[in-house]
Amino acid sequence: MGYVAVTGGQKAIEAADRINQWYRIKDAERSLETIEIEKQLRHLTDRVMSEGGLYAPEYAALAIKQAEGDLCEAAFLMRAYRSTLERNYESEIIDPGQMRIIRRISSAFKDIPGGQMLGPTMDYTHRLLNFALENEDVRALQELLKEQIPEFNTDQPLSLPKVSSLLREQGLLFPPKSSDVLFDITRDKLTFPAPRSAKLQILARGETGAMTALAYSSMRGHTTNHPTVGELRVGYVEVTIVYPFDSRESLCLGEIMLTEVETINAFERDDQGDVKLRLGYGLTFGQNETKAIAMAILEQGLETKGTTPSQDEEFVLLHVDSIEANGFVSHLKLPHYITFQSKLDVLRQTQKIAESEKTETLKE
Repeated sequence: MGYVAVTGGQKAIEAADRINQWYRIKDAERSLETIEIEKQLRHLTDRVMSEGGLYAPEYAALAIKQAEGDLCEAAFLMRAYRSTLERNYESEIIDPGQMRIIRRISSAFKDIPGGQMLGPTMDYTHRLLNFALENEDVRALQELLKEQIPEFNTDQPLSLPKVSSLLREQGLLFPPKSSDVLFDITRDKLTFPAPRSAKLQILARGETGAMTALAYSSMRGHTTNHPTVGELRVGYVEVTIVYPFDSRESLCLGEIMLTEVETINAFERDDQGDVKLRLGYGLTFGQNETKAIAMAILEQGLETKGTTPSQDEEFVLLHVDSIEANGFVSHLKLPHYITFQSKLDVLRQTQKIAESEKTETLKE
């Protein structure tokens, strides 16, 4: 409500909102269904869920529609809605090793147990506009693809061993650094140095573009960090809680889609003199592969000593959040009348002082 001071005040704000709604629908033949956004723009909804920190595809689609495709605004809506929800349960630890996989690749090894599974991806196709999508017959295409991809017609779970487990069995990997404190960034004030759990949480809901840019800078120029993707897997994992609370039984609440990435970084020597490889780790909601890779790069960068921007945890963690960054930049659109007038007053006073000094100099 920053523009209440403007002539018209509340009425002007309400009129601006109505005009915005008009621009959203003025050229539309029908309202865009949220189910269409959820099912056909899945990468968009996955990104909003990830940055909003709330796994709810239907609400992510609604946020995208309400924000007219503005991803930062949509993520903000998701965060705001999430803050109103009660925390009724705490889930048990999810094991991505038990993931029902739909995509799994490794850049480190050609042959891995279970084989490479390309799955749903555009990585290996030409970047050419497909004009056939303008008049697409969805039903006919669905039937055609079901015949061409018979394995998609089955619901058999497919869990495969992790590539990192093979390296760990051979004594080639350091164990992951554990976090002594289970930090909750939604409830606890962030302090530095931050525990590893806090770093992972912030990166998991960080802005995809910002994280990609920082990871790119890490690989390209600021450090020698150029990891290999040991394994990238996309699939569904079960979310379970202990129920009843006084028992050891688990109750499955459903499945969520995750993208997990483990990057293999350069080997190093630890304090005990052991020389092994270190893993970078990334985990995101939905199929969000670029962000997961960027997260693994940044996570490992923050665990190594150095003076580069991508190794400065305060710099990285405070600048990858889309809500913080977008809000701070966008707040410049709000009234700054008093502060700007004070700048003008200081400028005029400085000009008078400069003129008087100039006059004194000419007299001398």
